[in-house]
Amino acid sequence: MTNTAMTVSFARALYERAGGDRGGGHDFDHVLRVLKLAERIAEAEGADLAVVRTAALLHDVGEGEGRHDHHLRGAAIAHEILADQPPAFVEAVVHAIEAHRFRAEPEPRTLEAQTLSDADKLDAIGAIGIARVFAYAGARGTPLWRVPWREIATERGDANDTPKRLGNDYTPVHEFVYKLDRIPERLYTATARAITAERQTFMRAFFERLDKEMPGQ
Repeated sequence: MTNTAMTVSFARALYERAGGDRGGGHDFDHVLRVLKLAERIAEAEGADLAVVRTAALLHDVGEGEGRHDHHLRGAAIAHEILADQPPAFVEAVVHAIEAHRFRAEPEPRTLEAQTLSDADKLDAIGAIGIARVFAYAGARGTPLWRVPWREIATERGDANDTPKRLGNDYTPVHEFVYKLDRIPERLYTATARAITAERQTFMRAFFERLDKEMPGQ
């Protein structure tokens, strides 16, 4: 397989064969959105577009029901798929995939890995990010709201430990406070930071409105 063979249709077939639980915004539409964002960031920042495009198309191929290591599994799958490619190219793609998750190591060391990480984070915020967290909550039967987001924000707990500690009381509002609203400070590229400003403003306005309506105001 050549680099140019990593097409959308080729990647889509891989995801379809892999199956698994891809609810809550981790379907192939998510992959396509991340691809577009990653290409936009790569072009602006001067990253290797072939590496970024391939990594974006494969970044969630290891996703499956109950898997918390899909970044590592996806990196291993990508390594197998790209076995006939130049080693440096394969290494760059594999590292980008294994380093793309918000709540997991390793940290992205290359511009290409940072580009994919930023693109994946951008798809977790804004209107699409809000839709994803509510879809996830609905699929798992968790409550939509408990307390206002600013009240939760005063706790500023750990993004990794808090979901486990709260269990079924962990609402989309908690996810906004503990993950979505913190994403801007975790971005690597200037291009992504410019994109995120408007999305963060929109999210805060949405949750302010939600806090007013939930008590029946």
